[in-house]
Amino acid sequence: MKNVGVVGCGLMGAGIAEVSARAGKDVVVAESSPAAVAAGIKRLETSLRRAEERGRITSAAEVLARITVVESLDALADRDLVVEAIVEDEKTKVELFRQLDAVVSSPDAILASNTSSIPIMKLAVATQRPTHVLGVHFFNPVPVLSLVELVPSLLTAPDTTERARSFVEGDLGKHAIDCQDRAGFVVNALLIPFILSAIRMLESGFATAEDIDQGLVQGAAHPQGPLALADLIGLDTTKAVAESLYQEFREQLYAPPPLLARMVEAGLLGRKTGRGFYTY
Repeated sequence: MKNVGVVGCGLMGAGIAEVSARAGKDVVVAESSPAAVAAGIKRLETSLRRAEERGRITSAAEVLARITVVESLDALADRDLVVEAIVEDEKTKVELFRQLDAVVSSPDAILASNTSSIPIMKLAVATQRPTHVLGVHFFNPVPVLSLVELVPSLLTAPDTTERARSFVEGDLGKHAIDCQDRAGFVVNALLIPFILSAIRMLESGFATAEDIDQGLVQGAAHPQGPLALADLIGLDTTKAVAESLYQEFREQLYAPPPLLARMVEAGLLGRKTGRGFYTY
């Protein structure tokens, strides 16, 4: 797969574009507006410059030259693989997959989703090529974290999964794990209830955010506490994943706490807005 497409140039989309270009791929990223295109290019430039300064790549300019950021899905027509990395909203993703199915010309091209929790089958059946649709879930920050979840639906062809695995492990040098097509897959099905439990503890007044996080860092050797991690993920994304899990399993441990809902309504989304459980 020499030609890679990415839809969305936020934190995740830019990261996927970057690692693909660093692997020598020709990358086209589609965004929704001129402002989003400009922001995406700036995000890529900043990340690649830091990678060059830290000696992880030889030339930021060389990698950036392999990436084109545009405002049109039509530019993805010749791609061998397209990875969707837009907002974690089921209706929006389903509509995008309908559009990608019409735009991407090769019948052998793979349409992949970087969704954190939405069942892949819901996206696959929106297309005329469900055998070529699967989840390829990266983790933030993409250039740093090695894990990728591969999530085939019941209709995904085995060859599609193996081609995706070859790209993830052979080309990108990541570590792939296989997941069933259930909301949350492996990591978020375990992680989100843990984060929600920490939010409920804070909400109840049982402990401060600092003490909750330090308890896990100092007492359980976690690299960061659950509330700081929620800020990194984004509280809107955390809430969306929790809602997807709750919709599928109807278990109380997946239900978003009221505090999380109020913070999202207030626009306190974590690091990306400068304030969440902490101020940045």
